[in-house]
Amino acid sequence: MPFNSPEVVLVNHTRVACDGGGGALGHPKVYLEMGAENFVECGYCDRRFALTPEAIEAREKGEVAAH
Repeated sequence: MPFNSPEVVLVNHTRVACDGGGGALGHPKVYLEMGAENFVECGYCDRRFALTPEAIEAREKGEVAAH
């Protein structure tokens, strides 16, 4: 059985919301904060939210908003 990697969603903000993306088959909506990292993983569905290269560059300059 092949290993399925978690889905990676590229985002421009350090705070994201995840509901599993499956409608009725998803999970409760949770808000996730990246903190010092450039990514965060959902504890329910393992979906990984990662900053785009442009957002990482802007964050290093202190320009990325948290929302």
